[in-house]
Amino acid sequence: MTTGALARVLRGSADHAEGRSTARTDAAEPCDLCGAPVAADHRHVFDVGRQEILCACRPCSLLFVKEEAGEGHYRLVPRRRVRLPPVDTKALGVPVGLAFFVRRPDTTVTAHYPSPAGATRWEADPRAWREAVARCPPLDTLAPDVEALLVNTARGLRHHWIVPVDDCFRMVALVRRHWRGMSGGDRVWPALERFFGELTEQR
Repeated sequence: MTTGALARVLRGSADHAEGRSTARTDAAEPCDLCGAPVAADHRHVFDVGRQEILCACRPCSLLFVKEEAGEGHYRLVPRRRVRLPPVDTKALGVPVGLAFFVRRPDTTVTAHYPSPAGATRWEADPRAWREAVARCPPLDTLAPDVEALLVNTARGLRHHWIVPVDDCFRMVALVRRHWRGMSGGDRVWPALERFFGELTEQR
């Protein structure tokens, strides 16, 4: 994600968490592909070569609706969200209850969990991932790079979703903004509950 794209995700997450409208268009915020203004609810594309999420205005995002349009360089981040039954992620090495998993084109899976400093990343055990897929077949439909398994079992919760990867970036931004002290303080957990409570299925 570029500096500009990350700043917009951070600001959008903050607006959402504080209940402010995100339907505005800010002319100072450019599309990372063409420089045109983008709306707050804009789409994202994944730059395969740079391994970054880029903000895209509507005309640019429409260019990549068909996967072959990016000639293997750009992939449009989808909007699919699917609520899953509980997925046991203990064998995947998750040290906390809040994490997301992204499958790569080479079939490896990277795991991430948010922290006050950003997302910590490691490679999930391949055998453990195959076993998770066997128990939850929808995981085998994850689009490489642009979709993720998002899990929140912290504080007794049981949220398991397939989401666009930009949802995960918004969640990471939310944690960075609200975390206080060693345990997170009294703002981050209510903000996370709102975030997960407002996820809606979209196929």
